[in-house]
Amino acid sequence: MNMQIDKNKTALTFGFLISSMHLFWSILVAFGFAQMLLDFVLSIHMLNIPVTVATFDFLKALELILMTFVVGYIFGWLMAFFWNKFFK
Repeated sequence: MNMQIDKNKTALTFGFLISSMHLFWSILVAFGFAQMLLDFVLSIHMLNIPVTVATFDFLKALELILMTFVVGYIFGWLMAFFWNKFFK
């Protein structure tokens, strides 16, 4: 049985997964629901940190999504590389 995984497909999967979560966050910010979600998440973790969500900025949202795709791609590629190296 060949346990090798494709590095590019794994990297793309990780990149799309991580960036899609940040796309969702950007949509929440754009429609004004992010602060409510953030307050809820902090409260269920029993944290009281004064954090305010800034106003939506399309270019910053695009940068966030692109950067998280790149980081996700790198981590996915590295995960597949090490999997293929150590789990033959």
